Amino acid sequence: MEGTMKAVIMHGYTNEEAFAVMRAIKALGLEAENTAFATTTPTSLGWKVEDLLEHLAQEHEAMGARNRN
Repeated sequence: MEGTMKAVIMHGYTNEEAFAVMRAIKALGLEAENTAFATTTPTSLGWKVEDLLEHLAQEHEAMGARNRN
């Protein structure tokens, strides 16, 4: 798993609340470009944290590559 990635996993937030959390972290300048944001899903709730973070790291890398192109 990528050692430099940070993750914020939210549960129970509305989409509006989740976006507000993301905007707040970005506004604070807390390395938002190295932070993966996620909300839980019925599937992810059954995963081990290690597996969830690995999945988030893969998605975060893919999104970063897409944004660089």
